[in-house]
Amino acid sequence: MPGQVTLQLAANVATLTLANEGKLNAIDSAMWQSLRAHMASLNGDPSLRCVIVRGAGDKAFAAGGDIEEFPAVRGTVEQALTYHDEWVAAALDGIRACPVPTIAAIEGACIGGGLEIAGCCDLRIAGRSARFGAPINRLGFSMYPGEMAGLLELVGPAVLLEILLEGRILGATEAQAKGLLTRVVDDGHAIAEADASARRIVAGAPLVARWHKHWVHRLSRGAALTDDEKRAAFAFLDTEDYREGMAAFLAKRTPEFKGR
Repeated sequence: MPGQVTLQLAANVATLTLANEGKLNAIDSAMWQSLRAHMASLNGDPSLRCVIVRGAGDKAFAAGGDIEEFPAVRGTVEQALTYHDEWVAAALDGIRACPVPTIAAIEGACIGGGLEIAGCCDLRIAGRSARFGAPINRLGFSMYPGEMAGLLELVGPAVLLEILLEGRILGATEAQAKGLLTRVVDDGHAIAEADASARRIVAGAPLVARWHKHWVHRLSRGAALTDDEKRAAFAFLDTEDYREGMAAFLAKRTPEFKGR
C-alpha cells in the first residue's frame, strides 16, 4: 500500500504528516507528488500563517525514499528525471518557496529524503535521539543536484560534502553543531515544541513573518538592494497591522493582527 501525506488545518496552521506504515515513513513516489500538490495549494493561501511538517508516530520523521520501488519508478534516465526533478525537487522547492514560516518536527530517523525535506524548512526541532544523514554512497547512487539546494543553502558545501562523502549517521547534538538543527529537545517533545513555536509565530503580525522570510532569502543572494527594494522594505507603514501593533504597545494590551 502506498504511503500518504495528510494535511490538517487548524488556527491558520497547516500540519503535514508523512506516513508510510511499516517503513519508518519512507517517502514513496505517491507521497512526493502529494507533498508537491499540498505545498502548491498552501503557498497560495493568504490566511495561512505557519506550516509544520512531521512524521507519523514517534519512530521516524522519514527514513529516506522508498528504495523498494526504485527499480520500477526510476529504472531509466527519463524515469529518473521525472521522479527526481518533477516530483522530489519540485516538492522541495515548494517548501523552500513557502511564503510563511515552516517548521520540521523531528523524532527518530531523518535520513535521505527526510533530511532533504527538513533542510528546506525554516526551523528544525528534533528529539535528542533523532538521527540524521544520507548514506546513499553505500547504495551506489548520488543525490540529484536539484535536491541538494536546500541543504547546501543551510549548511554550506563543507558540511554537505561531509554528509554525502562519509555517509555517516549523525546524532542530534552533532547535527545541531553543524547547523542542521535549530533546537534539540527531550525525546517525545519535538511535536509539542513545534506546536509552541507555531503559536509564537501566529501571535506575531503575519505580513511581517512573510516579509522577514522574503528579505532573508533576498539578502542571501548577495546583490545590493535596489532603491525600489529599499522603499518596499517599509511597506509595513501602510498596513493596519502596523497601526494595531503600535496602538497595542502604547496601550499595554495584546495586539490583534488581521494580516492586512
